Amino acid sequence: VQLQASGGGLVQPGESLRLSCQASGNIFTPNTLGWYRQSPGKQREMVATINMSFRTKYADSVQGRFTVSRDHATNTVTLEMNSLKSEDTAVYYCNYQGGFVTAWGQGTLVTVSS
Repeated sequence: VQLQASGGGLVQPGESLRLSCQASGNIFTPNTLGWYRQSPGKQREMVATINMSFRTKYADSVQGRFTVSRDHATNTVTLEMNSLKSEDTAVYYCNYQGGFVTAWGQGTLVTVSS
């Protein structure tokens, strides 16, 4: 499975940003798509996941600000990030889990700074 992410960049606190990721290759069903992030000096952490029944999970730190969604037709997962804070600054990784396979995207940098 290959994951191609897009989006990311530099925004100011309070602004919004959207990340997208498309999965391709030998995709098993059922599967879960999601986003993780890693800040310098910290471990990678789960941000949001969504399964094929559209059941979602969010980290407490992003609940109410971030929304994860997916499109079965295009195997795409999207993360809408609102009210961004400086502590959201990190490299964001797209993730696929299905058929005993875990795959990661290349990572995209999100920087929230004034």
